[in-house]
Amino acid sequence: MRFTRLDALLLLMAVIWGTNYTVIKSAFTEVEPQAFNALRLIMASSLMLATMAITRRARWNPAAVFYTAEPVTGREWLALAGLGFVGHCIYQYLFVGGVARTSVANSSLLLAASPVLITIMGAALYRIRRTGERVTALHWAGTLLSLAGIYLVVESGGKTTGQSVTGDVMMACAVVCWSIYTIAARPLMDRHSPVGVTALSMAIGTVFYVPLAVPAMSRVEWSLVSIPTWMALVYSAVLSICVAYVIWYIGVRELGSARTAVYSNLMPIVAMVTAALWLREPVGPGKIAGATLVLAGVAVTRIRNGDSRSSSPIRTARASEL
Repeated sequence: MRFTRLDALLLLMAVIWGTNYTVIKSAFTEVEPQAFNALRLIMASSLMLATMAITRRARWNPAAVFYTAEPVTGREWLALAGLGFVGHCIYQYLFVGGVARTSVANSSLLLAASPVLITIMGAALYRIRRTGERVTALHWAGTLLSLAGIYLVVESGGKTTGQSVTGDVMMACAVVCWSIYTIAARPLMDRHSPVGVTALSMAIGTVFYVPLAVPAMSRVEWSLVSIPTWMALVYSAVLSICVAYVIWYIGVRELGSARTAVYSNLMPIVAMVTAALWLREPVGPGKIAGATLVLAGVAVTRIRNGDSRSSSPIRTARASEL
């Protein structure tokens, strides 16, 4: 086990997503959640498509992340459409709706279930079809250890009020959508890049999403939106969606979905630290113990035995890009 540049990127991803919760929550005081989300999806998908187009023209291919020409087949277009609908339209609608309706504690705990669900789905797929990745005992141990740490962090936060059952249900369904999206996108990266898969699936998902948000967007007085809210929109679109999504799929391609998913357990820890620094929320022994378990769980999933490496051709074959 060693700390690599990929680990650093995944930690950066966790920091971006952990701080994003507070960023978008603050913006909801001025802009309706679905209207805010529609605008950030439009901005993010436009930026991703522009990045893909520029790298295609320049034929730039650093570390097989951006581009080398490989045509998209009809079957892959259908797969991208499915990913866009589930992973960008339905997931985003449920996630933002859940964030707006439920508490920080509930949403953190529910989102922390995604690594476990991704691990279970990956293991089932491997047993049924012998594709994807083989989930070992170390994966399970690290995943459950991190989940226990998240539970300690959330429990130590005390009781919360104003919790919404609707928000909790939306967040739980969002976790299912994200897990399906993560597992289903990996085969596409046998031939295509994280940037390409993210850009095209996001653009398709945005086309599905925007009509759902039109009523909310029409109710917003955009001329009255403050500069901090516009800055929050740019931060969330560029970093939380564009940058973090690409890092996520670089991790999925190189480490597999199970190992990458465990890094998302760091997000509530980042949120805890952010709240302590900016909101002066206390950090007690329970939160510190929980954070320690989360970090230990991530470390355990990065331990590889000789027979635990993924057999996916993603590791060995040259990845061709969209």
